[in-house]
Amino acid sequence: MMNKRGFILMFISGFRYIIAETFKGLYRNRWMCITSTGVVVVTLLMLGVFMLVNLNVGHITETVKEQVEIVVYIDDSAGQNELAELENMLSGHPGVAEARYISNEEHMNRLQRQLGGMLEGYDSGMENPLLASYEVKTVVPESVVDLAREFETYPGVSEVFYGQGYVENLFSVTRVIQLVGLALMVGLSITAVFLISHTIKLTVMMRKKEISIMKYVGATNWFIRWPFLLEGLLMGFAGAVLPLLALYYIYQYSVEWVIVNNLLFLNLLPVEEVIFELAKYLVPLGTALGILGSTFSMGRFLRV
Repeated sequence: MMNKRGFILMFISGFRYIIAETFKGLYRNRWMCITSTGVVVVTLLMLGVFMLVNLNVGHITETVKEQVEIVVYIDDSAGQNELAELENMLSGHPGVAEARYISNEEHMNRLQRQLGGMLEGYDSGMENPLLASYEVKTVVPESVVDLAREFETYPGVSEVFYGQGYVENLFSVTRVIQLVGLALMVGLSITAVFLISHTIKLTVMMRKKEISIMKYVGATNWFIRWPFLLEGLLMGFAGAVLPLLALYYIYQYSVEWVIVNNLLFLNLLPVEEVIFELAKYLVPLGTALGILGSTFSMGRFLRV
């Protein structure tokens, strides 16, 4: 029975062999590995660019969504009971985050500030034609349309406004961007798996005789598999880190260009936050794709 020291020595010896074989395989097939890694870099770079754009589009969209609100105008002829009931229904609604009352005088003050000197001739003693209202913020921005239709049926309501047409288009575009992003991510991931798998498969075919000998002398499948898995892992890791570095400089330049040209309405995310988000997905994704590519390519060659 093997003692503890013998087991440790065997483990170290096996570990050294696996590491050595991994780098030997990468060196012997360096041009193939460089080519495959280069294609993976391009693939993940395309994915990273789309993710970068998608993150900022999502951020800008969420910022716009936060500004979306429902304006519930109050009928001039509404009685006190109707007004009290309307206030209770709005403030107590589970889908409403905030319902703020705006008097017709406040509406007029806002209008004067917006139009400036255009209302200089307005006599404050004249009857105010503007309606009082409630400005309603919803818990879920996407529920604005349904809630607006519901509020139209409430007592004391004259009209409901929420940016009809524009809001629906905003939410539709957001859904399309999310679906396209998901489809592109799946497609590019499958492409990366295929490329790495193909490269590892060619390497395995070149060493088919060596693998057969190792199998006949008693080497386990995992002992044979480990160098190839590490090769795939390293190619996938390199294929993720290199585009991440490129995206860092590209995005940093883009943010500086937006600031220099005073395009602050774009409201881009900070560089560090974006790169951190990309790293969270690209590095694990590239590494996992490399391992998957190696796993798929090894199957039939281990059945000797």
